[in-house]
Amino acid sequence: MTTPTTRESRARIDAEFLALPLGPLAEAALTAAAAAGAEHADVRVHRLVTQSIRVRDGVVESIADSTDLGFAVRVIVDGTWGFASHPALTAQTAVEVARRAVTVATTLRALNRERVTLADEPVYADARWSSAHEVDPFTVPTSDKVALLQDYSQRLSASDGVDHVSASVLQVKEQTFYADTAGSRITQQRVRVHPQLEATTVDSAAGVFESMRTLAAPAARGWEYVTGADGIWDWDTELARIPEWLAEKVKAPSVTPGPTDLVIDPTNLWLTIHESIGHATEYDRAIGYESAYAGTSFATPDLLGTLRYGTPIMHVTGDRTETHGLATIGYDDEGVAGQRWDLVREGTLVGYQLDRVFAPRLGLDRSNGCSYADSPHHVPIQRMANVSLRPDPDRDTSTEELISRVEDGLYIVGDRSWSIDMQRYNFQFTGQRFFRIRDGKLDGQVRDVAYQATTTDFWGAMEAVGGPSTWYLGGAFNCGKAQPGQAAAVSHGCPSILVRGVNVLNTRTEAGQ
Repeated sequence: MTTPTTRESRARIDAEFLALPLGPLAEAALTAAAAAGAEHADVRVHRLVTQSIRVRDGVVESIADSTDLGFAVRVIVDGTWGFASHPALTAQTAVEVARRAVTVATTLRALNRERVTLADEPVYADARWSSAHEVDPFTVPTSDKVALLQDYSQRLSASDGVDHVSASVLQVKEQTFYADTAGSRITQQRVRVHPQLEATTVDSAAGVFESMRTLAAPAARGWEYVTGADGIWDWDTELARIPEWLAEKVKAPSVTPGPTDLVIDPTNLWLTIHESIGHATEYDRAIGYESAYAGTSFATPDLLGTLRYGTPIMHVTGDRTETHGLATIGYDDEGVAGQRWDLVREGTLVGYQLDRVFAPRLGLDRSNGCSYADSPHHVPIQRMANVSLRPDPDRDTSTEELISRVEDGLYIVGDRSWSIDMQRYNFQFTGQRFFRIRDGKLDGQVRDVAYQATTTDFWGAMEAVGGPSTWYLGGAFNCGKAQPGQAAAVSHGCPSILVRGVNVLNTRTEAGQ
């Protein structure tokens, strides 16, 4: 396990947030909680600013702006959690909320079967951190954002065969201030964006349609990512080629089902990692503590250190420090510094994602920083880190080289739909584009493809991973968990991979068409 040795001392945090009564509010709440009998207390001021813009066929469909601001107090009284929150940031309200949290804990004590014990964490007395970005999207005029989406849309709609184009961008700025009775005082700011365009072609005579999306992942970046000014995503090339790919897909033959060798592009693979590894290695799922939302996990703690998750080339990390990762933080919502650690090493399950409560249950001295709440009015829970498959450390194998090793198979690009069972074991995934591989070369597209496997069979069939040049950071804004439901943003990095003999389904046949 590694922890960053430095924190960004000149973190860019909006003056508007720093002007809030963060310190006085925290001191009032923590003092009141301790006086009321709390053995531990923490305060989290949370401000979430979002803007969503949607354009359809060049016309603005919606522009939605929202701000969620408030604070929460968590306490431990006689080994039992208590929680309360409020939108008004005043010292008097803080005192009342802290006392209410203590009352909640005292009331629940009779129902508590296991005392809460928090893993130790160093104190961070005056820490600040911000995510890496160049242009804060909330400083860009909305009219400029709309104009860019309309320009991108026009490029797609100008092509023959494209009947409709949708474009959207979701932008989020998340600011938190954390303080606890141990002495930590932490201020943070994260910015993330998710741009997306989709072209649709319609065959009115046949009553069918086909669509294709851009593959730029949501990222902890600024507006420079959406314009392409940072050079990270080549919007010009992708927008120029989507109509061509879409036209080819419409005319492509339907896939022949059966065991198939697959080269899977990271733009597709990140989602398979999310579902079959990310959720499966959440410790609360593994012990059955979390089961109401999306189930538990087959990767139970009795298998730690022995479960063969995949082939020996499989190395998966949990990471809260990956630059531009959506789950990257300086410190989590329990004041734990961001870290990187192994989940699967040489194909064997060796770790889990944890918070300060679950770390001692696994016999660990320290949490790996996986606590998060998506709102000031939600309790922090264990959430997913950036879970990533590492590339080949010894050789920069290209995607083209992986393809060259396949005589008859498929190359899968982009994600679409997925399905996985309640133990993260049996799954099925589709994609955006599917290219036939013949004699080591791409030979046109096919359609109606899904691949199906169990988690261990799939990763156990992985013959090769691509090198660092194939590595891509995918992800999602809306990973759901808990009741009441919470959403978290998370990234997954991975290279291209080669897997042998994976079962491919024909989705049209499976649907009875």
